[in-house]
Amino acid sequence: MSTPLRDKSYFDQRATQDMSKHLRIVQRGHRETMAYACRILAMTGQEAGLAGQISVRSERPGAYWTLRFGLGFDEAGPEDFIEVDRDLNVLSGEGMANPATRFHLWVYDARPDVHSIIHTHSPWATTLAAARQPLVIAQMDMTPLHDDCAFLGEWPGVPIADHEGVIISEALGRKRAIILAHHGYLTAGSSCEEATYLSVYLERAARLQVRAQAFGPLTPVDDTLAAEAHDYLLKPSIVKATFNYWARQTRGIAPAAID
Repeated sequence: MSTPLRDKSYFDQRATQDMSKHLRIVQRGHRETMAYACRILAMTGQEAGLAGQISVRSERPGAYWTLRFGLGFDEAGPEDFIEVDRDLNVLSGEGMANPATRFHLWVYDARPDVHSIIHTHSPWATTLAAARQPLVIAQMDMTPLHDDCAFLGEWPGVPIADHEGVIISEALGRKRAIILAHHGYLTAGSSCEEATYLSVYLERAARLQVRAQAFGPLTPVDDTLAAEAHDYLLKPSIVKATFNYWARQTRGIAPAAID
């Protein structure tokens, strides 16, 4: 008896239904989620002194939550996040915001769909930034960034003023990630989990690109296939399940700070 040849859409639909049924939903507060996100970034080698930033849009208009300045990603616990207004005045918690998070305001203003932003100077993405190279989608694990990673070819300077926010938000456009030449990268997600997921995969993609270029010019993945993979790998169930897996891994670093 021969196996029937079904269209790929059948398997996509079935997998989506199965994931919604079997992948465990983990309920966390936003500060706990942010703490896990920071630990995941540290675990994946994205610590860069105090240059890294994370924020989550607050329910309060014009405000966001961020890690208080002076801490690294590897130190973050739920109690270390503060809520600040448009002038970076603290509304909840104690401490100060990283002054460079000011450009996040411009992204939030331009993109109502964005609820979390991550910016780091990670080693591999920063290598592309230093070489002023945009991302080339040449392998399946890179496809979550397909047609979703912008490139800013000029550095506007340290983003502690409004001008830098205008430039970065305009260059980002409707995409969910951007490589900032001479600087680093930014991811903008519909959730903190999605922004983290994109950050990890962007750093991985940059590493693949730098290493693969040793063998010659890269061949991009076919646009149609890359778009299909992009949408599949960015399914919320896959994003959240992957985040939860990484969060479980971080418990070996400093579980008391999270629990």
